[in-house]
Amino acid sequence: MRRLVAFLVLLLVLLAILDRVAVAGAQREIARQATARYDLDRSPEVSILGIPFLTQAVAGRYDEVKVAAGPMVLNGLRLSSVDFTLHDVTAPLSDLLFDSGRADIRAGRVEGTVVVPLQVLNQRAPRGIRVAVDGDTLTVDGEVTVLGQKVPVKADLKIGVSAGEIRFAPEKVTVGGGIPVPNPERFIDYRIPVKDLPFGVKITGVRVVPQGIRVSGEATDVPLHG
Repeated sequence: MRRLVAFLVLLLVLLAILDRVAVAGAQREIARQATARYDLDRSPEVSILGIPFLTQAVAGRYDEVKVAAGPMVLNGLRLSSVDFTLHDVTAPLSDLLFDSGRADIRAGRVEGTVVVPLQVLNQRAPRGIRVAVDGDTLTVDGEVTVLGQKVPVKADLKIGVSAGEIRFAPEKVTVGGGIPVPNPERFIDYRIPVKDLPFGVKITGVRVVPQGIRVSGEATDVPLHG
């Protein structure tokens, strides 16, 4: 009886070790495929959720996979963090083991978030305008030049999304200096393109965070192979 118990304990330990070795290999392969497919600056950190891993691997389907790409530059736009969650990922185990280069790894749905830092928002803002975070609102203040005169101006920024770009439209604009300024909004309005996100993610929303703005998006039926 003792030998049987010892054997079962040893078997469980070996299965646990095999499980962790297998998940590490699958995570590396998904990271490699995603890096090649979407031309990422660096190999992302991939975490396959769910224990035990082997039952998912045998079925060739993984419920949830986390992909953290970290900071990256996308089409000249510096992002401070890039994170994705892949749902219903299919990856046949035989392909991963024997033909990883041609493995058809695919995600049924992808949710993603990228953060555009405050420093970038200021770099892209009109000359003389400073952007700041006030709770859940972006604010701007600075000076605009009207008829050769510098005029102080303040406003809140309303954020919108259209055709792969983020629009910043001023509202509650206040102008000082005693100089009448027609349509002062035109001196503050600007846009930042956010296109070609990894995994084909399309923007669904934007919210203000202490670091700047967090852009969220989704995609469906996403191939990961190179």
